[in-house]
Amino acid sequence: MQIDDLLLTKLEKLSFLKITDDKRDEIISQLSEIVNFVDNLSQLDTKNVDEKFAMSDDATLLREDIAYCDTSINESIIKNAPQNRDNFFIVPKIIE
Repeated sequence: MQIDDLLLTKLEKLSFLKITDDKRDEIISQLSEIVNFVDNLSQLDTKNVDEKFAMSDDATLLREDIAYCDTSINESIIKNAPQNRDNFFIVPKIIE
């Protein structure tokens, strides 16, 4: 896939980004390098590789799921609020 100014304009529109004229050539170059790298990966022969292959046979370490709440964190945050009540921030009403 060739990255050109037309494709970059489409990507710009899809991503809602604005790329300045002085950066366009640099970004086209970088995107072209990324696409070429991915093209190289697609050429690798993976026919004899098991789809469940992993770099390590060790199982994922699990931890016990224990509920934990440190109220000192809440208190340190809420004390910085200009107004608060019952551990909630009080803010001006914005919807009528």
